[in-house]
Amino acid sequence: MKILVVNPNTTATMTETAAHAARSVAAPGTEIVAVTAADGPASIEGYYDEAFAVPGLIRAIREGAADGADAAIVACFDDTGLDAARAFAAIPVVGLCEAALVTAGQIAKRISIVTTLSRSIVPIEDLVRRYGYAERVRVRASDVPVLALEDPASGARAKLTAEIERALVEDRAEAIVLGCAGMADLARALSLQYGLPVVDGVAAAVKQAEALVGLKLSTSKTGTYAPPPAKPYAGLLAGFAPL
Repeated sequence: MKILVVNPNTTATMTETAAHAARSVAAPGTEIVAVTAADGPASIEGYYDEAFAVPGLIRAIREGAADGADAAIVACFDDTGLDAARAFAAIPVVGLCEAALVTAGQIAKRISIVTTLSRSIVPIEDLVRRYGYAERVRVRASDVPVLALEDPASGARAKLTAEIERALVEDRAEAIVLGCAGMADLARALSLQYGLPVVDGVAAAVKQAEALVGLKLSTSKTGTYAPPPAKPYAGLLAGFAPL
């Protein structure tokens, strides 16, 4: 089984973080192929970045599927371009936020998502409502820029743990979901530190992708995710025209 992990931003070190988290939980026989989008923003922090990350994501999934990937993971907690990817890809495509919520929802009732910047709260709250978890989930921000997660001198880890501690007291959280792919390498240590489940979306997405492939299930092409109708696209997007 080959699972494609696509980082829709262009920071290769974040791809490496996601790849390590994915490989640490992958079953024997599962090959993780991690790729970085060739086009788009260095990090995805809000709606504007998200819009310009989608073409690079689509291209990477299209190429990965052609190379034999059995499933794809969108390695951004905003589930960037997830619906568009599901509409064109023949293989199943899994998003981090949805996978993390489904996983956390099976082991806890009160869930707190701790993300990066405050500007990401509303986009993630929109996803939480869409996925049906609004009554069980609180979204919090540690006010750490995404790229600061890779800088040991940034104080990002301390800010993240401080926000988790507030969630435990103020939200009475029973499980924590890490709201950024760049946090993936922290999940195990934080779970041990606080004595409760800390869910990383990358790991959760890998296990769900493996399950879908194992069950021989892929995205329904009837209705919502039917292939887009053929039509010309113009300008810089001409290469994305549905065939």
